[in-house]
Amino acid sequence: MKLYVLMLGITCPVVAAIDVAVAESLTGVASVVDGDTIDIHGTRIRLHGIDAPESSQVCQEENGEPWRCGQVSANFLADMIGRRSVSCESSETDRYGRAIAVCFAGGISLNESMVVNGNAVAYRLYSTDYVSAEEEAKREKRGMWSGSFVMPWDYRRGRRLGDGASEGSAPNECVVKGNIGRSGNFTYHMPGDQYYEATRIDPSRGERWFCSAFDAEAAGWYRAPR
Repeated sequence: MKLYVLMLGITCPVVAAIDVAVAESLTGVASVVDGDTIDIHGTRIRLHGIDAPESSQVCQEENGEPWRCGQVSANFLADMIGRRSVSCESSETDRYGRAIAVCFAGGISLNESMVVNGNAVAYRLYSTDYVSAEEEAKREKRGMWSGSFVMPWDYRRGRRLGDGASEGSAPNECVVKGNIGRSGNFTYHMPGDQYYEATRIDPSRGERWFCSAFDAEAAGWYRAPR
């Protein structure tokens, strides 16, 4: 939306166009597309700040049994909504034309609930709003955090369970160490960094290997002091 502001000059008025982000309210019966996307009256809505497993994605229980976490995630969102009306507040759209929004059903935040129950993760690349909810889900081993899984953004790039990028030893070419400090800071170490050799990766704590600094930062990790 553009607001036109009349600026008075000495000789003649000047009209300047200013871009203003305007929040849009979307309310109605929602259909679930997947664990982080819904549709209201033909408007596709991506839940802000979270990333859910893809519909075809498979996770692994602690005992090694596979389960369809992508399908479970979508079903969890559908059950949470039920027949209630959903209200969303959106102030932007993504490159696919979807509204990015925080949505509620019966006063419950769909975004936060998906993360705190382990059916989605905090999408740190775009927001840190749900990091604490993710940490709670991880601590309580809820949903995907009860076993092992590939982060949704890595899955979309072709990574699968067993590729080794989240296992204790470094897979081929994936030598960037993603460490979680005692204070809960997510930092990564590159080969040659001061503490690289001393850093050990423990997947059970959520630590992992990355194939590049880009991958680490896309996942919300920060370069360790070097």
